[in-house]
Amino acid sequence: MTMKPLRAVLVPDEGKLALSQDYFRSEHHLRAEGVTHTLVIEDSQARALRIPLIVRAIEGTSYRDAVSPYGFPGGVLDGLSEVPKHLVDWRATELISIFIRDRIGGPCCFADATVRNEVCLIDSAQPVKFRRDHAADIRRNARLGYVTTCCHASQASREDREQLKEVYRQTMIRTEATARYFFSDAWFEEAFSSPAAWLVTTRAADGSVASSAIAVLSDGYLHNYIGGTADPHLTRSPAKNDLPVMVELSARLSAPVHLGGGVRPGDGVEMFKRGFANTISRFYTHEIICEPAAYERLSASCATTDYFPAYRAPRS
Repeated sequence: MTMKPLRAVLVPDEGKLALSQDYFRSEHHLRAEGVTHTLVIEDSQARALRIPLIVRAIEGTSYRDAVSPYGFPGGVLDGLSEVPKHLVDWRATELISIFIRDRIGGPCCFADATVRNEVCLIDSAQPVKFRRDHAADIRRNARLGYVTTCCHASQASREDREQLKEVYRQTMIRTEATARYFFSDAWFEEAFSSPAAWLVTTRAADGSVASSAIAVLSDGYLHNYIGGTADPHLTRSPAKNDLPVMVELSARLSAPVHLGGGVRPGDGVEMFKRGFANTISRFYTHEIICEPAAYERLSASCATTDYFPAYRAPRS
């Protein structure tokens, strides 16, 4: 069936038209991320695609572009998905470009999505068997008195919430993460308030928090979203003990655990996660150029890069 041209409209509603019960399109996440607009695409049969976006000024110009919030939000697929990008009239958005992070595994918002990387899953509906060294570390930690608990994040104690923030901060410092990943207290409070978020905490025998993570339910997956390990416990890898508890939770929710992938295909991070996984999926993105001439001008002085948009590529 041939699709007729579609018109994209940008609605300044803080993403309200793209709200759903899924964490990555929840009011809590969209507020935390500072979502400003909903991209709406409708066809002649009243089918719609609604995508939350953060619209940003392009420094030194009068132009703007947009990006999805962090995570795997995709959009609300109200009868419309896998839309061919070339059939959309983007002019009414008045944007130069749009970068969209889609949901894990699809269905995708647009056709011809970019496979960003493979991601690791633990599906409790299939046999679950961790790699030998991972399983040995989990058993050793249990013998040493490490205990893991899980509760809705909204019901966690103030102390446990603060410890999550602290071990996450320590982990970001150790890994030399960019400023983007140092979330504000307000961001964390939104995450803790979501009914689709759980706090998983592993304590050592002395009661100190060794590792902690936030797991969120979105689009049929329990995402091991953010977390970290306290510096003094790093050699024991206590975050491994979080995963059997997440698998138990995922079985109750009938939602596989999503562990994510590596920074680059086949790197050490990916191999570590594959040691827990029993299946894989893919993370997709969409790179949309709304105004080709303006995009080319803005990117003219940029080195060849896979970064999108090219004019925002980090300067070496």
